[in-house]
Amino acid sequence: MTEEKLKKNGIVRRLYDWMLHWADSKYGLLALVVLSFAEASFFPIPPDVLLIALVLGATSRWYKYAFWCTLASVAGGLAGYGIGVFAWDTMGRWVVENVAHMTLVDVDGQLDIALPPYLVSSMGSALGGEYLFQVYDHWNAWIVFIFGLTPLPYKLTTITAGVAHVNLPVFLIASFFARACRFFLVAWLLYKWGEPAKRFIDRYFNLLCIAFVVLLIGGFAMLKLFF
Repeated sequence: MTEEKLKKNGIVRRLYDWMLHWADSKYGLLALVVLSFAEASFFPIPPDVLLIALVLGATSRWYKYAFWCTLASVAGGLAGYGIGVFAWDTMGRWVVENVAHMTLVDVDGQLDIALPPYLVSSMGSALGGEYLFQVYDHWNAWIVFIFGLTPLPYKLTTITAGVAHVNLPVFLIASFFARACRFFLVAWLLYKWGEPAKRFIDRYFNLLCIAFVVLLIGGFAMLKLFF
């Protein structure tokens, strides 16, 4: 591992620990709102980290934490969308490359993002292409909903949705349902099963998200094929 990569990992770890410390303060909910907003447009650590800690500390308030986390993430998504529309060539590209850690490549004269191999191999032609904007051309606003459920950085989805000029009201609706599904599921699992659920989420949540998305797209592809 290079010195530069070690330095980046150290910064991320410090940000992670800094997020967690808010769970033990009276400003926990406010911090969750602020960080959920920021993560949807430029902050590197997903809000699930703080959401999990807060719910474990007060399980009876699980729905409150999930609700505010969802609203803040959607509001931050609107900011990310604005970056894509108005500042793609400056701030947008910088966030995608340096925070979301995605490599931009030239595809037919347009900067695009190669999708992770696991998505391409698992979904095949149903995805609509191997590059993000090709998939937007095929699925449009559904990408906001589907990618909003996956482990992919949400800021990547919101900024590129702005670049792709996804219909704004549809973008907001898709964002709300995607983030609500994710955060309410996490909070509810913790409410029902506590610490064992946390260990389960830490170990399998990304895989479950991917499996759910594969089944979802597969269902849409079947409907498109037969109807």
